[in-house]
Amino acid sequence: MGRINSNVPSVVAQRALTVSQRDLARSLERLSTGLQINRGADNPAGLIVSERLRADIAAVTQAIDNSQRAINVIATTEGALNEVNALLIDIQGLIVEAANAGAFSEEEIDANQLQIDSAVESISRIATVTTFAGRSLLDGSLDYVLSGVNTTQLANTQVQAAKFGTKSFINVEVEVSQSALTAQLTLPGTGLSANGAVAVDIAGPNGIITLNFPGSATSVDIVDAINAQSDVTGVSASLADPTSMSGVNINSIAYGSDAFVRVEKVGTTGSFNVLDSSSVQVTRTEGVDAVATINGASTTANGLELSLNSSLLDVQVTLDTSFGAGQTTFAITGGGSLYQLGPEVTTAQQENIGIASVHANKLGNRIVGFLSELVSGQPNALRAGNFKQASDIINEVIDQISVLRGRLGAFERNTLRPNISQLEITSENLISAESVIRDTDFASETSELTRSQILVQAGTSVLAIANAQQQNVLTLLGG
Repeated sequence: MGRINSNVPSVVAQRALTVSQRDLARSLERLSTGLQINRGADNPAGLIVSERLRADIAAVTQAIDNSQRAINVIATTEGALNEVNALLIDIQGLIVEAANAGAFSEEEIDANQLQIDSAVESISRIATVTTFAGRSLLDGSLDYVLSGVNTTQLANTQVQAAKFGTKSFINVEVEVSQSALTAQLTLPGTGLSANGAVAVDIAGPNGIITLNFPGSATSVDIVDAINAQSDVTGVSASLADPTSMSGVNINSIAYGSDAFVRVEKVGTTGSFNVLDSSSVQVTRTEGVDAVATINGASTTANGLELSLNSSLLDVQVTLDTSFGAGQTTFAITGGGSLYQLGPEVTTAQQENIGIASVHANKLGNRIVGFLSELVSGQPNALRAGNFKQASDIINEVIDQISVLRGRLGAFERNTLRPNISQLEITSENLISAESVIRDTDFASETSELTRSQILVQAGTSVLAIANAQQQNVLTLLGG
């Protein structure tokens, strides 16, 4: 108690005051920045975790922005397709109007043709000028690039979506084990000379008609009569044996299980007995859908049309009528429109869809024809009088545009919007987790601030006392 060289109480008071001042400074920093981790030394482990969470938050936020931008692209695309659809409907009306030849003059038909020419030109112009931030949308630049398609085997090929992953191309192998068939009934013999006159109902996918045959009708007469009304019924006929001019094969024009042929005798006179492929007497038969695989996976078949919709590939092909059982391959070498919808750059968090060109020479297909064939000077212009063919083309094109709009709408509704909702929930949880680690708890920190302030004030007072207490030794010196 009488030693003054080392003021131990003062040293202790200084150390305690230093600790209190350090705590006070830390509390002031946390309250002023709103963060409880301002440097690595504050919480090394917490800093590592929070920085990882911040990176995740940034990636998720950008994925939300990507999805929203994709919605904007689709909205722009569909707006243009809506205008294309309106023009196609106008063309359809003009074709049907021109087909009313008995009440429509040639001058009026020419006027309709001018409107069709203008509408087709407008459709091609829309395909060219529809862009989003410099990206062309409907000129075919977002369609897939195919290589090695054998058009004598595949009449039409359309890739809707494909995921390349780390590959630069995708091989597509079509393996047909059962070719599609038309519905067929056979009338044996050389005609009706032995059967007498007969009335027959011929029915097919398009409709039904009653044909009256005299008893002297030959096989050729029957074939001609059925074919003259094939657009009404969807049924055609041919000689079973052209050499002997005998037998009549009555077939549906379309292929597959939706196609059928029904032949029924009307009344009680005469006979018209038809046989199926097993020579069994029947009145109705149906076609057969093709049975095939694409890249080893079973396909959905509708006559000659095959489709595969998997997580990696969405493709539709139409087999040529001459393609029986066998195999054909082609490759998808590029193209499509890639959308990064997740926070990680992986195939699982990307979507790649194709948008085909809507130029007039691309709308339609090789089976029914193309939209460009409806303009002046082309095979199916109004002056050519092929109103049925022109109508089939415009119906096919309207279906193509409608299906494309439906695909884009489904992509927005079932992929993009749910993706945004899910990512927003993920972002909320990540931000909450990062906040717990890094943000200041003001209730707790203000308590610490008050405590530190009191301790600093107390420490200062104690230090003053400790320094003054050493002066008591002067009493021992008689001072």
